Amino acid sequence: MQFIRLLSALVLMLGIFHHTVEAHAQTVDEATLRPLVQALAGDNFDDTTKAISDLVRTGDTRVSALLNALGAGDLYVSKADKSVFLGKREGTDYVATDPVTGAKLAPVPRSAAEKIKVNNRLRREIAAAIGGLTLMSENAGERRSAAEAILKTRDPESIPLLDQAIAAEKDPGIKALMSQAKAAAILNSDVPDAEKIAAITEVSAGNGRDALGLLTPLEGAEGPVGEAARSAISSINSELAVWNAVQNIVYGLSLGSVLLLAAIGLAITFGVMGVINMAHGEMVMIGAYTTFVVQQVIRATAPGIFDYSLLIALPAAFLVSGGVGVLIERSVIRFLYGRPLETLLATWGISLVLQQAIRSWFGASNVQVGNPSWMAGSFELGLLTLTWSRLWIIVFALSVFAILQLVLKKTMLGLRMRAVTQNRRMASSMGIRTPWVDALTFGLGSGIAGIAGVALSQIDNVSPNLGQGYIIDSFMVVVFGGVGNLWGTLVGAMSLGIANKFLEPFAGAVLGKILVLVLIILFIQKRPRGLFALKGRAIEA
Repeated sequence: MQFIRLLSALVLMLGIFHHTVEAHAQTVDEATLRPLVQALAGDNFDDTTKAISDLVRTGDTRVSALLNALGAGDLYVSKADKSVFLGKREGTDYVATDPVTGAKLAPVPRSAAEKIKVNNRLRREIAAAIGGLTLMSENAGERRSAAEAILKTRDPESIPLLDQAIAAEKDPGIKALMSQAKAAAILNSDVPDAEKIAAITEVSAGNGRDALGLLTPLEGAEGPVGEAARSAISSINSELAVWNAVQNIVYGLSLGSVLLLAAIGLAITFGVMGVINMAHGEMVMIGAYTTFVVQQVIRATAPGIFDYSLLIALPAAFLVSGGVGVLIERSVIRFLYGRPLETLLATWGISLVLQQAIRSWFGASNVQVGNPSWMAGSFELGLLTLTWSRLWIIVFALSVFAILQLVLKKTMLGLRMRAVTQNRRMASSMGIRTPWVDALTFGLGSGIAGIAGVALSQIDNVSPNLGQGYIIDSFMVVVFGGVGNLWGTLVGAMSLGIANKFLEPFAGAVLGKILVLVLIILFIQKRPRGLFALKGRAIEA
């Protein structure tokens, strides 16, 4: 009994398999297919287009290869008997193959055959036809590509194929894409208004920008179809306006993160120490070039760990930039405390020296810094397409800010920095070595600038002038947020980033920055100490 049940189940499974294969691998006999293949060599392009449609309707598994050969220019017609064959050039002849049976034929002299010509319209027809034939493919990627191809061509003749494919499709995402393609094809056909209105509803439920492109041609139509199209377009435009605002905020946060990375080190050296460091941008540049050197070493010695190059470059950039900062403080800055104009001129001269040193060692042109695989590509969020690099920059900037806050609030160095900032004489009398605290503070600010250079190397050109593009913005962020207040630096950077992105569509990138600068100047007139002014002894320091 068990054997009989097992045998019955096996027969049933074989039957289902056979039915599935027949559904997905339909073939027709040679007598039916050959005249349709011969029709591809029609007198004009319209005849060829009709022959393509007739071939697609057969659903034969050989049609896709035939159409690919036609599009590639590998189908020829014999001048003598007008027979169509697949040909490959070999010397003065064509190696001929029967396009229906695949059998080898006698070589055909090149002078005795003509290539079946195709134009751009025929190529589009071929692409759409192949797309329709792959709608029932077992490969999900091929089915998706086929649906996308029909969505672009909007061929009404593909509607029956789409109906079959939608009924058999199991993947919800691909099924929705097929439904969108069918709705687009219906809008391009002569079906009754009721079907077109239903198609408009289906199209408007998809991607807003793509739907807008499909519905715009119907905006001027009269009757119920035109009204439905105009209503759907109005709804889509309202939705897009919301998503555009969200996009500006996200892109503004991304720009604000870049400004935060560039300014957070300056918030320490300028905001806490009162040193106008015009070489701060060069600390950013040194961090970017450190990343380049680290990647070059990894490429030469251990290319398999390239994806970890940025993780290795982060501490290296911090140590190199921080070390240069300590050297600058011990050799120049410590003699100029309390003289802001002199520190400005001295650090400006240092910045020129550092730029020229980089030009001498690495050249004046840009150097190539690679992106790890985990920072490449993009992802979709609603109607937004965001790159992974933007997301990682935001996460990285906030992480650096949080770590710096912990250093200042929870470590001995942070305690001593705050003590020296609030009352230098009292801190000195308590045994704190204020000169070394100054050096370490300047080194910390420079090291953070180096870390910013690692991040900026992923989104900007690495050249000797890299830091010059961020020094002015960094000072704007620090002054706007409140000198010496790190939370003010965070809020100021994000506010300026979002403001820039909202102004750019109306005023352009350059004029938008000018407007932001003017607004900051007006704001500083009302609040000279910025958004978050320090209070108490910190003001006297």
